[in-house]
Amino acid sequence: MTKKMYYDSAYQTEWETNIIEAIEREDGYDVVLEETAFYPHGGGQPCDTGYIQGIPVLDVVTHGDRVLHKLERVPEDRTVSCKIDWDRRFDHMQQHSGQHLLSAVCLDLYEIKTLSFHLGVDYCTIDVETAELKAEQLENIEREVNRHIYLNHPILSYWVDETEVKSINLVKQPTVSDDIRIVEIKDVEYNACGGTHVSSTGEIGIIKLLKMEKQKGNTRIYFKCGYRALEEFNESQRILGALSSRFKTAKDEILHRIEKWEQEQKQLQAELTLLKEQNNEYLAAKLLSHQDGNLIAEIFEDKSVKDLQSLASTLSARSHAAILLASKAENKVVLSQNKEAGHSCGAFFKAHLGTYNGKGGGSDILAQAGFSTWEDAQAFYEYSSQALKEQ
Repeated sequence: MTKKMYYDSAYQTEWETNIIEAIEREDGYDVVLEETAFYPHGGGQPCDTGYIQGIPVLDVVTHGDRVLHKLERVPEDRTVSCKIDWDRRFDHMQQHSGQHLLSAVCLDLYEIKTLSFHLGVDYCTIDVETAELKAEQLENIEREVNRHIYLNHPILSYWVDETEVKSINLVKQPTVSDDIRIVEIKDVEYNACGGTHVSSTGEIGIIKLLKMEKQKGNTRIYFKCGYRALEEFNESQRILGALSSRFKTAKDEILHRIEKWEQEQKQLQAELTLLKEQNNEYLAAKLLSHQDGNLIAEIFEDKSVKDLQSLASTLSARSHAAILLASKAENKVVLSQNKEAGHSCGAFFKAHLGTYNGKGGGSDILAQAGFSTWEDAQAFYEYSSQALKEQ
């Protein structure tokens, strides 16, 4: 049985011990130590990483009373030096202790129970038992949870038995009856938990609630603690500073300036739409005057596929000819015809696109295709132009 040092102290990061077992797997080795401070996956908390005799620890899991450390190879010596990745460990301690405090405040302020906890790489979440949580409530929770951080409550851990646990006001009753580990935030809550925690709420640093969303009839709260919260703030400041510089305005005027910019963009878009419609009318008249039998075909340097579709629709409304348009800018080809035509645009594309490395399709009256190169697009355009003339 491995002695689990992380229960005695979450702050021990280096030690020497002996390897008592090494199990070969398809993708490496599982090593069992006499003593370990490597925390395994469990309770919503990811495992620790680090080194055993300089060899990276890739994963840590429990199997019965054993803690298995996944390595690429087994150290040559039986006695090994071990080292925890402290930055990862302390981050997990901040997030996990922060979750306990956050859940306690949710219960205390609004009698909302926590259903689950996830400690992810980028953010943490708790699912709480309420269908709706108002923005004002979320602000109150954040303010209160950070007040408890500043009060710097001690965080204690200790073991109790089945009889002793009955005298403790636990948030949730444990599923085990022997060797029950209690994590207590002094004057706040008692929780049965096997995870690693900071020694006081002050070490959590700060808790920032990011957003909330509905989740299967309950509410999911996204949050970050400690250094993660600091990095989130720094990134937000960087983005805000960039926006302030881009819009040439003070940070507190950004929202007003963006609203003004949006109105300007709507006006410009309306004007652009009108101009495009007028341009389509002009182009349609020009192309109709150069109609080649039962085909109207043209290549454009810089039109988008949306512009091609719009122009094709305008032409199809005025002519019974097939409309074949291409764009060099996007390597796209569009084929259109009115409802009275006897052929299907989509079927024509489906039958011939593969020969020219194109992808696309469409309906009887409108089809489009894209190509990785203009050479392929042009070759398909030229083939289609000839084939459509002969129909």
